[in-house]
Amino acid sequence: MTELLRLLLNYQAALADQAEAAALIFLRVGAVMATLPAFGEQSVPARIRLVLALMFSAAIAPAVLPALQPVALVKGAFPEVAIGLTLGLGLRLFILALMTAGSIVANATSLSQLFPAGAEAQPAIAKLLVAAGLALAVQGGLALRVVDYLLLGYDLLPGGQWPSSSAITEFGVAQVGRAFSLAFMISMPFVIGSLLYNVALGVINRAMPQLMVSFIGAPALSLGGLVVLAMITPFVLSVWLEAFTAFLTDPIQRAP
Repeated sequence: MTELLRLLLNYQAALADQAEAAALIFLRVGAVMATLPAFGEQSVPARIRLVLALMFSAAIAPAVLPALQPVALVKGAFPEVAIGLTLGLGLRLFILALMTAGSIVANATSLSQLFPAGAEAQPAIAKLLVAAGLALAVQGGLALRVVDYLLLGYDLLPGGQWPSSSAITEFGVAQVGRAFSLAFMISMPFVIGSLLYNVALGVINRAMPQLMVSFIGAPALSLGGLVVLAMITPFVLSVWLEAFTAFLTDPIQRAP
């Protein structure tokens, strides 16, 4: 009877350690889900996001439970949440890159006020790029790549430990630089085309002051922007998806 009681007590202690480790995993995954593209969007109901967080936690638990069992829940809760938010924001910056590129394109082609969305500041082109990018990412196996990304996160930022400020600063600066680089690269053809077109309109206006070039130039610029958008969107989205996939595979990389 004494031996059986001892085994039960040991089993209960082991279960308690595993429960705390599982809670730490859920804290990190839940923080990532708060900013995760596609699965963590505000349009996704909260219950579905909670179920997805539980599923991602269950997917990575067998690989990371042994390393987290020595970590106390009280000690590791806040570091896990901070690490999860850092990893999630690294992915969210790719969506902000598409939003920034869409805003630049819309302003360069005089389409910033096309189909206004009430209180939201995003132009229609930005929403189009974001929706297309998320669709491509999900179609390309985003769920499996997120699982690999979460597992890689435990190798880069061990559980239950506060990451060093230098590592977080380097990670943040590199990722912000990468996001702006992508945004400018996507929007650059529109900016260059708009600049050349407006310079040509200025020359025409100087040569023919009586011609109201604004009545002709603005609609032509918008039409040309839509044509160029239809032509190069598949290419720029493939570039964005390649960069997004490369980041999921190797988050610690230099900004281009």
